[in-house]
Amino acid sequence: MIRSVAILSLLILLVLVLYVPSAHPPERFLTQLRTEHEAAVAYWGSEPAMRMLERALKMQETTTNITPIPAAKDAPPAPSLNGAMSREMSSVNQRLFNNPYFRSVDALVLLASYRLATLLEWLPWLVVFILGAIADGGLIRRIKAKEFLQHDPEMYALYASLGIMGICMIVIGLVLPVTPHPLLLPSAPLLIGILAGRALGCFHRRG
Repeated sequence: MIRSVAILSLLILLVLVLYVPSAHPPERFLTQLRTEHEAAVAYWGSEPAMRMLERALKMQETTTNITPIPAAKDAPPAPSLNGAMSREMSSVNQRLFNNPYFRSVDALVLLASYRLATLLEWLPWLVVFILGAIADGGLIRRIKAKEFLQHDPEMYALYASLGIMGICMIVIGLVLPVTPHPLLLPSAPLLIGILAGRALGCFHRRG
């Protein structure tokens, strides 16, 4: 069951990530980024919002350097042989390096980087609660083993499947051009930590 849920979730995630840039122009993602930055300034304050924006720009620069998405600056110069050849090469360069889909992908990566930066901004404050939830699940698992209680494979599969779907939903939430509540992304790791702790508590352990 867990393997099937993981495969299905990853397939849905892949389809959505590839489809979203083709359904929206790059301006849509940039407008969404401005809207979310203004909401972050109003909700968290200007200093945390600027840190998130700076971190997002750094991540976007790193992503641009390591991914093979073509950019206009990478286009080779058209050869100066004859008029027909030059026009043909210019047309190929224009179609390849000024492709709206690739520009949308680039804008989507910037939006996803900003949302990921929002998540990373508050993650250090949430680590204590996440580790506490996982430690609680480990203690429940140990107590069950000492008391010779039966483990719950069905509940383990349920919590693990929900955790996998939750992680995929977080990734999908990074790329969809909709405005989330400022608390939604920071609270997502808490839910994953709670599900991980519950799954660990239901996992079989021999005393």
